Amino acid sequence: MKPIHHRRHDCRLCRSDQLKLVLNLEPTPIGDAYIPGECVGQIQKVYPLDLFLCENCGLVQLRDVIAPEILYENFIYETSISLGLTDHFQKYAKEVLDRIKPEQNSLVIDIGSNDGALLRFFKQHGMRVLGVEPANKIAKKAIASGIDTINDFFTAKLAEKIKKKFGPAAIVTSNNTFANIDDLSDMLEGTCSLLAPEGVFVVETGYLLDLVENGIFDNIYHEHVSYFAVKPLKVVFQRYGLELIDAMHIKTKDGSLRVLAHKAGGGFCASDLVQKKICREESAGIYNRQTYQTLASCIAQNRWQLNERLKALDAQGKKVAGYGASAATTTFVYQFDLGDRLEFIVDDNPAKRELFSPGLHIPVMSSSALYTRNPDYVVILAWRRSEAIIAKHQDYIARGGRFIVPWPQIMEY
Repeated sequence: MKPIHHRRHDCRLCRSDQLKLVLNLEPTPIGDAYIPGECVGQIQKVYPLDLFLCENCGLVQLRDVIAPEILYENFIYETSISLGLTDHFQKYAKEVLDRIKPEQNSLVIDIGSNDGALLRFFKQHGMRVLGVEPANKIAKKAIASGIDTINDFFTAKLAEKIKKKFGPAAIVTSNNTFANIDDLSDMLEGTCSLLAPEGVFVVETGYLLDLVENGIFDNIYHEHVSYFAVKPLKVVFQRYGLELIDAMHIKTKDGSLRVLAHKAGGGFCASDLVQKKICREESAGIYNRQTYQTLASCIAQNRWQLNERLKALDAQGKKVAGYGASAATTTFVYQFDLGDRLEFIVDDNPAKRELFSPGLHIPVMSSSALYTRNPDYVVILAWRRSEAIIAKHQDYIARGGRFIVPWPQIMEY
């Protein structure tokens, strides 16, 4: 039986052992492991959530890895219900096809294809499509909607089987999944074997530059084992015979990076954006340990200030709730030590309601609880959505309720 958790001793991108701790975060349970009421008495184990920098290639990463079978086989998140993501994928498919110009009926493969939302648009443009998705229920849903999908984890071995059955791929994509893969060597070997000579590999993933510059530390959780930037990708892709030909900053997911790579000599001209992005990353200090120490100091200062404010509210008998129940919420609540401060959490996702938060088991309710249970204050754990949340709940404020935005500066509304 495979262990649920293991700790790496080398970089998952370049295999160097030059890993240096840059951000020490509080251990947490699996970020999205919200549980039903009958499981509240069970202890959920916490795992280290420390961030390391590879001083050889520059990849920022977690060394502590949770077995993917635990994280994804019963995964319930669907891309189609994520606000704005379907529109993004529609543009994404057109932009990639306009750049690459494959022949009609060429094969497009999406690794971690979820419900097939992206592949659906490639199919509309006359491409053959195939998804690879480990989550059983979501894979079945994609198949039922007309998107051919293999219900499995992507590996080099599986790639050979796919190539034998379906032929080489003109495009292979990995969208918001590349950061979740521990064995990147196997994944890249499989991708290279799948690509046609003129084929292109497209990766869209969270961008480390945005995480650092915008303080999005709560995007660090166990599902995300790597935090990518252009510099390490360029260096390591070369080891697998791939050349970066483009690097774009995308606004989705609070700042993402889209890179395109082809086999060396594949016929595409490289954009000067690749080198420009690398220069921008270096000037921003994302390969400098001091940058992360500054972020840690800001987290510690805000944690102290927020807890002092919540202590004062508790002394006044005020009731405090939270807003937002995501994997990022788990990171935020543990780093800010809010387990005993929040009576309940509200969320707009029906799938999270009547569940309890990972580890701390704070009840999750509909946002209608702001009006039925009348908390005096609400800490917006989904702080990146603060403006929209406050605008949506002006009636709560009119009734005397107050919102607290806890990061990057503590503000009350």
